[in-house]
Amino acid sequence: MTKTAALRTSGGRALVLAFLAAVIEGFDLQAAGVAVPKLAPAFGLTPPQIGLFLSSATFGLIFGSLSGGWIADTWGRRAGLVLSLLTFGVFSVATVFATSFEQLLVLRILTGVGLGGALPNLINIAAESVEPGRRGWAVSIMYAGVPLGGAIASGVATLGLHGGDWHMIFLVGGLMPLVLAPFVQLLLPPLAVVRQKVSSATGGFAKLFAPESLVGTLFLWLAFFLGLMVVYVLLNWMPQLLVARGLEKSEASLVQLMFNVGGVAGSLIGGRIFDSARPIGPVLLAFAASAAALIMLGILPVALALMLVGGALVGAAILCMQAILYATAPQCYPFEVRGTGVGIAVAVGRLGSIAGPLFTGLLVARGATPTDVMFSLVPLTVLTGVFTVVLLFRRSRREAFA
Repeated sequence: MTKTAALRTSGGRALVLAFLAAVIEGFDLQAAGVAVPKLAPAFGLTPPQIGLFLSSATFGLIFGSLSGGWIADTWGRRAGLVLSLLTFGVFSVATVFATSFEQLLVLRILTGVGLGGALPNLINIAAESVEPGRRGWAVSIMYAGVPLGGAIASGVATLGLHGGDWHMIFLVGGLMPLVLAPFVQLLLPPLAVVRQKVSSATGGFAKLFAPESLVGTLFLWLAFFLGLMVVYVLLNWMPQLLVARGLEKSEASLVQLMFNVGGVAGSLIGGRIFDSARPIGPVLLAFAASAAALIMLGILPVALALMLVGGALVGAAILCMQAILYATAPQCYPFEVRGTGVGIAVAVGRLGSIAGPLFTGLLVARGATPTDVMFSLVPLTVLTGVFTVVLLFRRSRREAFA
């Protein structure tokens, strides 16, 4: 086997492992939402407690994203991913044995730490497993695993495959990463050997604000914050908004499932767009399509068939947008601080994932209709597109003068 063929084989193996890890991550991210209808009565949880439990993982995700990126730069991408898989696997399994609300809360936060640490490593592993011209495609393949995992979790809930037992969701969600971790350790090739270790977390952070990186860092943070606001409003509020428009709960769940299925296709399209010879024009069209899809979902007549198609189109458009953003992030930093840079950007995005549902809750409390909520996401989507295009323009200028 030639050296080039060997590199392609090892890169393909890395991408398969990253994709499988992303599927498991997507499943575990939605595990709490799937389990809560049975878990809440078992523990006698009040609505505020349910809300706190569902959002608790997000706080862990923020810390995990920060630490996972730094570990990737210090100890390598493989070590960062294995530690993340073990962390969210162990604490997801431990959730099965929780006997109080306080234990549920702590274990979900700790599960979130592992989930948060995985994504920066997965983004960098995917981007670094292929040649530069195919990085968008590789990141989109990996990222497609997240909505696929979410669709599997939604399908399990819709079809009742968990037998109505909330324990099974967390047990399966915890065992999968524990099974995958040894394979990652043994089979993931050393594609990302650290060539220049960052001396400290502070030193790595300072490089993100060096003159050549400052504008890119700030625009990347803004894009991640606004982009994740939109995604998490749809993940958390879309079923309730659809029910408010007249759908049954079971029908709204089907639309949410189609959102995830559409998201898989959209992620793959986003990668192809990013890798095109002149991506700025297609990226602008992708973000315009995302804004149009939100408007469409807000004004569609309340009919299940139309809503299923609308949900799939919105999922495809919004997660196409997100895949483009994730593919852009590794391009903003040199190798030695790429893990730290991507990790902090993901952490800032997690702040957006908290702000988005809170923002929507405030709108609904003030009397906003479901259509109003969908329309409110349009300017956020447009701004995300503007910041992403600026980042791509800066990349093209760097390549032109290289």
